[in-house]
Amino acid sequence: MEMPGSDSDQPRVMAPPLAGFEKIHRYWDRALKIHAAKILPGEYYVTTQDEAIVTVLGSCVSACIRDRVMGVGGMNHFMLPVQQDENPSAFGAAERYGNFAMEHLINTILKNGGRRQNLEVKLFGGGRILAQMTDIGKRNIEFVRQYVSVEKMLVTAEDLGDVTPRKVAYYPLTGKVLVKKLRSLHGEPLVDLEKSYMDEIAKKPVQGDVDLF
Repeated sequence: MEMPGSDSDQPRVMAPPLAGFEKIHRYWDRALKIHAAKILPGEYYVTTQDEAIVTVLGSCVSACIRDRVMGVGGMNHFMLPVQQDENPSAFGAAERYGNFAMEHLINTILKNGGRRQNLEVKLFGGGRILAQMTDIGKRNIEFVRQYVSVEKMLVTAEDLGDVTPRKVAYYPLTGKVLVKKLRSLHGEPLVDLEKSYMDEIAKKPVQGDVDLF
């Protein structure tokens, strides 16, 4: 399959990122032959440039959202906090966390020239890779599907569920996505990374509501 981007193996000069994304790791991807931004759990990235956004998903989900007219778009990478059975308000707290993750991405796209009526969405992740835990991936999938349904957003593609991790490369300028299913990574860095992220969000205060533009 032909990869989008430059035909040359030589990187172009990389323009600076949008304000607020200076700490995101950006690099020349030799396989994709394009500049790319790599996001980790809990991060998101928005761009107006011809570059890719790359992440590896296990239980987490990513929403790839762009203005299909203007080409501005981005990707997030998030997981809902684990529900505590003894706390009846925990699921509501998790929903607020998910809302924050989605709306922060959408608002940043709109601030950089996107228009609400032009947005399209592609959804990925939610695999069951943490076998000893409840199916966190399933809860993430249920949340993100409900979110886009309630917000009446146009979903043009999804690859959700299963038991394998995924590597996703998203091109906001064109909307193209490359997905590679990976081998089971039990005991590998992705599992440790997601467990660490899970612990981190459990300790964070729940974010307040975010208003869409």
